[in-house]
Amino acid sequence: MTENPYLAENFAPVDTEITVMALKVSGHIPSELAGQLLRIGPNPLNPDPATHHWFLGNGMVHGLQLRDGKAEWFKSRYVRDDDLVAAKGWPPVQGPKNELQLGGGVVNTNIISHAGKRLALVEGGNLPVQLNSSLETVTRSNLDGTLPGGLSAHPHLDADTGELHAAVYSPAWNYIQHVVIGAKGDVIRAINVPVPGQPMVHDCMITKNYFILLDLPVILNIEAAVAGASLPYRWSAEYGARVGLLPRHGGAEEVTWHEVEPCYVFHPMNGYEDASGRVVLDVLRHPKMFATDMRGPNEGTVTLDRWVIDPAKTRVQESRLDDQGQEFPRIAERLTGKPYRYGYTVALDAGFSTSGLIKHDLQQGKKETYNQGVARHFMEPVFVPRKNSTFEDDGWLMSFVYDAETQSSDVIILEARDIAAGPTATVHLPRRVPFGFHGNWIPSPN
Repeated sequence: MTENPYLAENFAPVDTEITVMALKVSGHIPSELAGQLLRIGPNPLNPDPATHHWFLGNGMVHGLQLRDGKAEWFKSRYVRDDDLVAAKGWPPVQGPKNELQLGGGVVNTNIISHAGKRLALVEGGNLPVQLNSSLETVTRSNLDGTLPGGLSAHPHLDADTGELHAAVYSPAWNYIQHVVIGAKGDVIRAINVPVPGQPMVHDCMITKNYFILLDLPVILNIEAAVAGASLPYRWSAEYGARVGLLPRHGGAEEVTWHEVEPCYVFHPMNGYEDASGRVVLDVLRHPKMFATDMRGPNEGTVTLDRWVIDPAKTRVQESRLDDQGQEFPRIAERLTGKPYRYGYTVALDAGFSTSGLIKHDLQQGKKETYNQGVARHFMEPVFVPRKNSTFEDDGWLMSFVYDAETQSSDVIILEARDIAAGPTATVHLPRRVPFGFHGNWIPSPN
């Protein structure tokens, strides 16, 4: 047993890449689901338990391909970086290098498809890595030379324009960079917004008129960096906490800042503007971060909160929507930046242990939960809409699930309109998928 909880049980890495065809399925996979459910997380080679942080480690992507009501294949592939290929004796990673590159260019946090390319993503300065449809590493990418630094793990798509918006940071920068990637895949805007420190900025949000910046009190700690901390960001309540409203097409000098109680937010659920022009942000609020646990995000109950911002006022109006522990929010992505009704999260127990899924009806102030018992640990849900759907929750929720009793993993498919009914289908995977971070559904080309 390792002394580091983020290397134990299902946090522990798996030791090989695999490909398995024709998976066993319980139930019925909807024939409309044709594509790949992809998920990524750290899968470190030879980590040091004394210093390992969950957010670090070589990336591995896990993919399930569905077609014609069948689970065609499951694959696990490393996202190649310089340190990994040197250790494995593999060919060098192709593509440009970023002068801000950290940790051999490791990428381990999210995977998206944009402008016809699958991109594995990370924050902090490293470049995206392009993968092919078989999940093999193709090249590092600076988006044809248009990306000025690294990229965020959490770009958000404006469904109306086809543009991706991201908040980019680096330990070398005293600013947050608003990057917009056009529908063709190149950067069309990059604005540097100065901040007083060097904060960790995991996510962002867009609304009709604003790009939302989170300047929160987890900042680069020079003493920790000098002491050799693997992730030298620490809680600093005196730094303060604020939300910035940057006009979507404005300059850094046009940002207005609005104060919130000190906290940390990895993930907003969504943001939008109400009829009176106020900005409404629904966020998963951590009371602190990296104050006592320096190896993972375990600093108390994570609640679903609502922040309402009057652009003319300096203080954010804060309220609690749900005090149950939860994280990894998702919505119907076509409503990103717009008023919405439903949100989906993973329930969290003590010690950042995931349990079931939660569906929030934010219009009626209600929620539904679904779980499969204490041994079954759900990961981030992904909402997949039905073709030509007219109801916001008309589609499916898909989630990887780890079973602690059997040390195996499945993918479950739920009807999003009735999660309590249980799975439409359960795809039984050939081995466990370690707890990781994020992923997405990439539909097959028509």
